[in-house]
Amino acid sequence: MREVAFIRQNKEKWLQFEKAISQKKIENPDHLSDLYLHLINDLAYAQTYYKKSKLVVYLNNLAVNVYQKIYLTKREESNLLVYFFTVDVPILLYRYRRYLLYAFLFFLTAVAIGVVSAANDDSFVRLILGDAYVNETLQNIENGDPVAIYKGGSNWGSFIGITFNNLKVGLTGFAWGLSGGVGTAYILLQNGIMVGAFQYMFEKQDVLWESAKGIWIHGAMEIFAIVIEGAAGFILGASILFPKTFSRLVSFKRGMRDGIKIVISTFPFTIAAGFLEGYITRYSDTMPNFLALFIILGTLGIISYYYLIYPFRVNKKITSTSFEK
Repeated sequence: MREVAFIRQNKEKWLQFEKAISQKKIENPDHLSDLYLHLINDLAYAQTYYKKSKLVVYLNNLAVNVYQKIYLTKREESNLLVYFFTVDVPILLYRYRRYLLYAFLFFLTAVAIGVVSAANDDSFVRLILGDAYVNETLQNIENGDPVAIYKGGSNWGSFIGITFNNLKVGLTGFAWGLSGGVGTAYILLQNGIMVGAFQYMFEKQDVLWESAKGIWIHGAMEIFAIVIEGAAGFILGASILFPKTFSRLVSFKRGMRDGIKIVISTFPFTIAAGFLEGYITRYSDTMPNFLALFIILGTLGIISYYYLIYPFRVNKKITSTSFEK
C-alpha cells in the first residue's frame, strides 16, 4: 500500500488518539488500551514499509503518548510522584529532546562568546560582572583564596538564599517562553556569557583549577538545571509559534503543561546544588582534589544521566513492551 493511501485510511483513527491525549481524564482506559493495539500494528507496518518516513516518528511519539496516558490513568495516587519522575518526565524529555539540544548548543555558544570577548577586551569582564564583584574576586585571589566570595554568611542562610535565587532564575527563563522563546534565549545568553567571562578571568590569573573546585562543585547541577529550564521555555515558545495540527490554544496549553512538568523536575537538582554551595563549596580550598573531582563528576553524571540518557531507555522500554503485547 502506498504511504499516502495508508495515511488516508488511518488518519481519522490517529486524530482520535490525539484528542484522547489532550483530555484531562480518560473515562475508559481499558477500551483505549484495546484500541492502542491497533496503533502499535500501524507503527509496526510503517516501520516495515516506510522506514525513512516522518510517519514512523509521528506514530512512535503517538504510541508513547497514548501509553503514558493509559497507564498514568491506572496508577494509584500513592505512586504518582514516583511515576512523575521515572516515566512521565522522561517521556516528555524524549519527545522534546531536540529542544534540549537547542538549549545546550545556545548556552555553550554563549559561554564561548564570553570567553572570546573577555580574552580580547580587558574591560569586558567588568562590564558583565560589575566592578565591585571583579575587585573583590581579584583581592581574594591575592589573598590566596579565589573563591572566598562563596564563604560568606551561614551555611543555612546561604543554602536558602542561593536555592531561592536559582529557582527564580529558572522560572524566569521558562516564563519568558511566552515571548516565543526570545526572552528565554536572552536569559541563556546572559548566563552563558557570564560563565564564560567569569572562568576566563580566573584562567588569566592562573587560578582556573582553584576556581573550578569552588564553582563546579555546585555549578554542575545548578547550570545544567538552568539550561533544562531554558529548554522548557523553548518548548513553551514553540507551542505558541508552531501549533502544528493543533489549534494555537490547545498547542499552548500542551506546551505550558509539558514545560511546567520539566521545570518541576529540575527542582530537586536545584535544591541539591544550593545545599552543596551552602555547605560544601566553602571548604573547597582545603578539599583534596580527588574528592572535588568526585563531587563534580558525580553530580554532573547524575543529572546528565537523568536528562540525556534515561529518557531514551524509558522510551525504548515502553516501545518494546508495546510490541510484546
